[in-house]
Amino acid sequence: MSQSKDALTGQPHQEDGDKTDCRKHPEHYRVGRGEQGVLTVEPYKGELLPHWRFKTPDDARASSQKLLAMFEDYRARDDFVGMDMARKFIQMGHTRARRYANYPGGRKYDKNGEIRKRQIDEEKAESAAIFEKVWIQVREDEDYLKRKKAHQRAYG
Repeated sequence: MSQSKDALTGQPHQEDGDKTDCRKHPEHYRVGRGEQGVLTVEPYKGELLPHWRFKTPDDARASSQKLLAMFEDYRARDDFVGMDMARKFIQMGHTRARRYANYPGGRKYDKNGEIRKRQIDEEKAESAAIFEKVWIQVREDEDYLKRKKAHQRAYG
């Protein structure tokens, strides 16, 4: 088992530039911190990304519920990597909506690298709150936490 930097940071371990299918090879998946690897781990990225939306509270509500349903479907199929990837997309829904709620266009820094003044967009803040509620639900799920520890014990 490789202990490459990529494997340790939540990215799937890849050999010779090939994309590793983490469903077939869960041993290549590292949980990582936060949202690390969310846009690189296949086939989950391809399955989850089309359902990830946060522009309006209605989008956030529908998206967070679809991603939660996918989290539960991965659980039913005993697919921890899928569960964790769904959790990451839900978390990313919260963080991105929050960024857009605080800064127009989602840009925190100006062209000089200085932090821009916050201008709260209440609609995006509501979207962030919708995702946050679901994110807390999945990240504190006892079965998810048990599976996460088991995966980390088995694969690092």
